[in-house]
Amino acid sequence: MSSIDQIAREGPFRVDRRRGVATGGELSLESAGVWVVIPCYKVRPHILRVLGKIPSWIEGVVCVDDACPEGSGDLIEAEVRDPRVRVLRLDKNQGVGGATLAGYREAARAGGKILVKVDGDDQMDLGHMAQLVAPILLGEADYAKGNRFTSVSHLRAMPTVRVLGNAALSFAAKVSTGYWNIFDPTNGYTALEATVAKLVLEKRVSRRFFFETDLLYHLSTLRAVVRDVPMPSRYANEVSNIRIGAIIGPFALKHLRNFAQRVLGQYFVRDFNAASLELVFGMFGILFGLGYAAHYVATRVPGQAASAGVVMAAALPIILGAQFLLQAINYDVLNPPIRPIHPYLRAVEQLAEGEAVD
Repeated sequence: MSSIDQIAREGPFRVDRRRGVATGGELSLESAGVWVVIPCYKVRPHILRVLGKIPSWIEGVVCVDDACPEGSGDLIEAEVRDPRVRVLRLDKNQGVGGATLAGYREAARAGGKILVKVDGDDQMDLGHMAQLVAPILLGEADYAKGNRFTSVSHLRAMPTVRVLGNAALSFAAKVSTGYWNIFDPTNGYTALEATVAKLVLEKRVSRRFFFETDLLYHLSTLRAVVRDVPMPSRYANEVSNIRIGAIIGPFALKHLRNFAQRVLGQYFVRDFNAASLELVFGMFGILFGLGYAAHYVATRVPGQAASAGVVMAAALPIILGAQFLLQAINYDVLNPPIRPIHPYLRAVEQLAEGEAVD
């Protein structure tokens, strides 16, 4: 099996038209069943240019008109003659997450095997799509996403405020999702294996701007393998619909909620291991030390100095508790999912289809 790192170094796949395979990794792109999902909301000036860049080996394209006030769906139907392109209309605006999930459902229903999500604002280089799909084709990942932070040269076109904001969001996402080995969680250039997508569609994934990060959290509950793919950033005259000041508070609360749910589910419901004990002893030690110190301060004689024994009785549990928590964090960092789940899911799906035929 070819290494995805080797393929990434060699650059995008080169498709041999006669054989229908990618010569870089000897994998068939034409028959891979790759579908592109494009949420369309206020992208009328860019969407036709994006559709004109769709690679020839893509099997189908779902453009989701998310109740677009600019009539993106009407424009596509009137101007695009590519038979692979279909328009899915939503009666009510559902946000980028809701539109993407609706596109996933439509593409999977049409037989898509790998679902690539592309924004309609032309900020994503479609020439890198084969590299994005490669980890799934090689069986090394269930979900692949772009990462604009793998090289300083990739960041030159990104505004400084976005660099700092994405760095902060990336750390918060590491904590809340458990994917400590990835970066740039808000990157919307992604590829998802279809059987995994079907499981995601059953979950309550955020429909708005928290979609990409919340999707990572739900993938972590499935123990799906996520892979970063180096991607340069592209910015021109596009207008973002995100207002930074309006999302900081809600994003922080959602990260905190996901972190608490992940720790509870991963270390106390689905499993109980060394990290579970470290979390329990760590929290107990810190709370005991703080409680003892607070009790002493509340009941001591005014002006009386604390003895060395009292100080140690409060400080030692806190120190030990902090050490236990650091060990739990270390365990969490070293325990990302490493075995893709989609081969198993595909096998189960094929067996179910075989039983239905019998």
